Amino acid sequence: MYNELHAKGLNIIGVSLDKDKAKWKEAIAKDKLTWTHVSNLKFWDEPIARQYNVESIPATFILDASGNVVATNLRGDALKAKVIELLDKK
Repeated sequence: MYNELHAKGLNIIGVSLDKDKAKWKEAIAKDKLTWTHVSNLKFWDEPIARQYNVESIPATFILDASGNVVATNLRGDALKAKVIELLDKK
């Protein structure tokens, strides 16, 4: 979905709960994930995860152009439909 919709304005920021920097970076490369990735390598003590009350992974937060959370934990077709809806509003 990222490759398909990035040119239309979709951006992704991956927040990792990993503890091992080498394994985290290896997974990003192996899966060919080209969007921005961040981690403090603090596992469940990750400040961003705490800020968004992440209690399980994967967790997905859809933000609108103003930075407001408009949907959470969508998957598959529902996720893509919501992203397209927001991109069409731009």
